[in-house]
Amino acid sequence: MRKTIATLSAALALSAAALASVAPARADSAGPAIAAGIGGFALGAITGGALANSAPPVVYAPAPVYVAPPPVCWVERRPIFDEYGVVIGSRPRRICE
Repeated sequence: MRKTIATLSAALALSAAALASVAPARADSAGPAIAAGIGGFALGAITGGALANSAPPVVYAPAPVYVAPPPVCWVERRPIFDEYGVVIGSRPRRICE
């Protein structure tokens, strides 16, 4: 609806300008020039008001993202066995769940 009003007011302004230029110009009277200035200001205010009250653009937020927590890790000392199954020492190993 507002675009229609803006279009019609612009068309009215152009047609009024075309009809106003039909009369011969006179240098001794400033009345028509003042009237044209007031009319142009009024049409500009109407058109600008119709365009300024348009709806704001629709902005979509990004979808929420699930971030998995990091794995829980720790260091344990694990035994080292020889070929007979006897513990001969230990070695640190990283264990994660």
